[in-house]
Amino acid sequence: MKQRTLTSDFTVSGKGLHTGIVITARFCPAPENTGIRICRVDLPDKPVFEALADYVTQTRRGTVLENGNWRVSTVEHALSALFGMGITNVLIEVDAPEVPILDGSARPYVEQILRVGITEQSAEANEWVVSEPLHFDNGKGSTMDILPAEQYEVSVDVDYPSPILHEQHAELNGLAGYAENVSKARTFCFLREVEWLLRLGLIKGGDINNALVIYDKPISQRVMNKISDKLNQPRLDASKLGYLSPLIYENEPALHKLLDLMGDLALLGVRIRGRIEARCPGHGFNTACAKQIRQMLK
Repeated sequence: MKQRTLTSDFTVSGKGLHTGIVITARFCPAPENTGIRICRVDLPDKPVFEALADYVTQTRRGTVLENGNWRVSTVEHALSALFGMGITNVLIEVDAPEVPILDGSARPYVEQILRVGITEQSAEANEWVVSEPLHFDNGKGSTMDILPAEQYEVSVDVDYPSPILHEQHAELNGLAGYAENVSKARTFCFLREVEWLLRLGLIKGGDINNALVIYDKPISQRVMNKISDKLNQPRLDASKLGYLSPLIYENEPALHKLLDLMGDLALLGVRIRGRIEARCPGHGFNTACAKQIRQMLK
């Protein structure tokens, strides 16, 4: 396939999931062989680096890239959208150490890409054609197999000790289905995790409008009210277990894990022709695999 970029630029603005501040990110067309680069326009000298696995430093509730004072977190949804739509060259200008969470999915980016259009460039895209099986296992329940295939394919299985969310499967066979069948899946968390994440200084910008919150273990109404107040959200009924907002897809959590996996593996910096089969993936495992693959490709 040929390299591709945006036909014109677009801008998105919204809260940062972890910082809670309002952030603006501008996505600009870029020349051939640029790759996906991120510029911190709020920093002196406006440092810019390519979005690669080499720069991953943290993966707690999102993928963080860092090099000196250049630091950008929660990059996975934007990268997933760009990869899923076949974009190989883009400059992202962001005015904070985080990409806005928007609605917690990749769909807002996809909508903007479709609005401004995609321009095919002359150079061939750098593609990794998987020629032999690879297997990764972290010894903690997460595995990834990468197999030869005629096109890009990915499947994900998740399994949680939860009466609401237990085993789920998601699959994408070819990038043509990404926009409609994957991009709208929102990030998710369990309500029982929220207080802990707040104590860590995370999810300051989280709410039920930008994440799928799963309430699977009863708490008192007093504790529910406390959590709601901390997140500046309307108070919820503590007697009703389940998803605190309607599902977009029946298997939305597994689909979001697939979306995240695509974004994390976009940090390889190449297109992929092969099949990825992952069980219980997460940002730490995904990016560790990406780092190993980059070393192998070098």
